[in-house]
Amino acid sequence: MIPLVVIRPEPGCSATLSTAREMGLKSFGLPLFKIEPRSWEAPAPDSFDALLLGSANALRHGGKDLAQYARMPAYVVGEATAIAARAAGFILSMTGSGGLQAVLDKAVHPRLLRLAGEDHIALEPPKGITLTQRIVYASQHLPMSPELAKLLTSPAAIMLHSAAAARHFAAECQRLGVDRSQLSLAMIGPRVADEAGSGWRCSACADEPSDHALLALARRLCQTGVS
Repeated sequence: MIPLVVIRPEPGCSATLSTAREMGLKSFGLPLFKIEPRSWEAPAPDSFDALLLGSANALRHGGKDLAQYARMPAYVVGEATAIAARAAGFILSMTGSGGLQAVLDKAVHPRLLRLAGEDHIALEPPKGITLTQRIVYASQHLPMSPELAKLLTSPAAIMLHSAAAARHFAAECQRLGVDRSQLSLAMIGPRVADEAGSGWRCSACADEPSDHALLALARRLCQTGVS
């Protein structure tokens, strides 16, 4: 069985690593990103009916201005974000499992405020829905550590949770001359695959955009090296 490498930022890295080890996978957590807050202008709460949240990072790094939206309904992309939203005092209107656009398509509140990261997916509001967006956090790229570079000199499977992760990981591999042909990529969706490029031993997408599905794929890759 080849090792699994998790490069997502904390605290997600530790959460994924813990689950992977519970699954019996030899796993290493070596983040290539650090989440940082961004200053933002909070619009008047009475201008909106609900929030749209694509990441728990918006709640972790949104700052003191988030408090004025407390008790407002929230549409969230998945269970991790739902847990953070409940803890912050928001009322959940919907918890998705197939991406943020699918959540937005089912929204019933007409005026939504989206709190997002600098690197985010463009969304198309359905008819009758207006969407206002604020950037509240950013993902800072980190250089590949010597420990990670050494680990990648042997076959390994790497989990990629975003298109930005795929771009940065591929760029760092190229910068350091890492041999892609012995690395297998477990990716959360097709948009991630588009950014990862070619030359890998194997690159495959999870059945759905969730950490659970991505870990299931990662386990297969660790066992066989291919999907």
